[in-house]
Amino acid sequence: MGRVTSDTTATDAAAQRAPEPAEQPPVWQRRLRRFGYLGRPQADVRARLVPAFPEPSGRLWAVFGAGPDAAARLTRWSGWAGPLLVTLFAGVLRFWDLGSPRKVIFDETYYPKDAWSLLQYGYEGTWAKNANDALVGHPSQILLSPEHSYVVHPPMGKWLIALGEWAFGMNPFGWRFMVALLGTLSVLLICRIGRRLMRSTALGCLAGTLLALDGLHFVMSRTALLDLIVMFWVVAAFGCLLVDRDRTRARLAAALPMGSDGMARPDEEVGDRLRLGWRPWRIAAGLCLGLSAATKWNGLYFLAAFALMSVLWDVAARRTAGARRPFRSALRRDVLPAFGSTVLVALAAYLASWSGWIATKGGYYRDWATTADGQRAGWTWLPDWLRSLWHYQTEVYAFHTGLTTPHTYQSNPWSWLVLGRPVSYFYEDPKAGHDGCTAAEGCAREVLALGTPLLWWAACFALLYVLYRWLFQRDWRAGAIACGIAAGYLPWFLYQERTIFLFYAVVFVPFLCLALAMMIGAIIGPPGSSERRRTIGAVGAGVLVLLIAWNFIYFYPLYTGMPIPKSAWHHRMWFDTWV
Repeated sequence: MGRVTSDTTATDAAAQRAPEPAEQPPVWQRRLRRFGYLGRPQADVRARLVPAFPEPSGRLWAVFGAGPDAAARLTRWSGWAGPLLVTLFAGVLRFWDLGSPRKVIFDETYYPKDAWSLLQYGYEGTWAKNANDALVGHPSQILLSPEHSYVVHPPMGKWLIALGEWAFGMNPFGWRFMVALLGTLSVLLICRIGRRLMRSTALGCLAGTLLALDGLHFVMSRTALLDLIVMFWVVAAFGCLLVDRDRTRARLAAALPMGSDGMARPDEEVGDRLRLGWRPWRIAAGLCLGLSAATKWNGLYFLAAFALMSVLWDVAARRTAGARRPFRSALRRDVLPAFGSTVLVALAAYLASWSGWIATKGGYYRDWATTADGQRAGWTWLPDWLRSLWHYQTEVYAFHTGLTTPHTYQSNPWSWLVLGRPVSYFYEDPKAGHDGCTAAEGCAREVLALGTPLLWWAACFALLYVLYRWLFQRDWRAGAIACGIAAGYLPWFLYQERTIFLFYAVVFVPFLCLALAMMIGAIIGPPGSSERRRTIGAVGAGVLVLLIAWNFIYFYPLYTGMPIPKSAWHHRMWFDTWV
């Protein structure tokens, strides 16, 4: 049989072959039929490759008085209307009074100023020591000079922050605007990702709602730091890979031959030899992963994990389609295109993020290659800018791996999932009659990077649940969620001596919310369960979600810097390590 080299030829070859008879069950199953055993029903391979979205029911809209036609339309629109409503809710929360506190809080002392410098010079300049007070003074002053400064993070995230400053000025609202926008959009992405992953609009919207109500994600969306930007690109890449997975498997399904019963059959020729063709969504994923690494280097772990996951998805798809040697087939036909679509595209995106530093020649180490040290380093046949950039990266790597300076709010990753040591970004204790304080005992104002406790503690059980689903039920969806959590969490255990913080965990918070939504779906019960089972499950799931919402509202003053009485602040310090 000739070699199949394209989608068209594979489909034609499959159509020319006579329909293959249905596969015979094993001998032991045939023997058990005399005792009434029928075995599992044979499913169409197309349904296994690309499970269809279940037809949504219009009963909910009928309860509110909508007619049959209106209920059908509303049901069709719910796939986008539901996520957009959740996103609107998240956006209102994040943009409400975004400029408060009108201070430079925590690491905003670095990134907004670097962003403004990129707008002015194309590289990071030097700020005066009293620049923070001058920025929020009346009138504000910008104390920036063109002398280059040493920075230890790539420029992509700072360029995004700079967009908000360009649009709204060098003020707290301006430098927080783009982070708040990306935080809001990430909620929309998780709604749609959850819908595609779990084939349920309700569970997708639930995952997005949980993300909207997480305190750490909320605080990071209202603070001009880089970690939420990394999270956004990671989530976008994950969504792109999910779309690529569905489209690739649909291509395999379309090439399979049909049996006499009208059902698609596995085919060795298609599974082993079909070329999967142009895959723009995987290229888009590579671009997003490159932009995540161009914001902070921990994005590289997601690049490695997601690229491997994408290839393993190809292996599984080929096996389902009938490949006799799916690993060999994927190695021959999928690995090199995957490498180009993810790693090479990510590398190009990373280099492009340094274009300002390359073009202006004023940045730190920009002319290192022309110095005596640079000439002695060799590789002089490479462009000077490339050798200087490589030297800069090695110096930054040495800084990050050797950062062991103690910090009040540093924490070990072992404590992150239980919120052992949150980070205080801002704290003031105004007296009665000042800064909105009305309590005679005095008030406290704090911005605390603390996840919603009940959400995170429930997510610990959800993580165990998805590991069970992945390891013992071979549920690829649980494996994908676990991959996102592992890529954002496990690498930090390699740096036990390094100074690290709980807010680094924001990058895998969306995957915790997906895990929790999956567990809540199991609590409600699978389709086909008895009405009593579904009712009890829905009540239990509803109580859990309402408790999480209440928990977010309870800690809301600590997320936004609202003045509350000192006693109320102490009541919210549930553990000594939170103070």
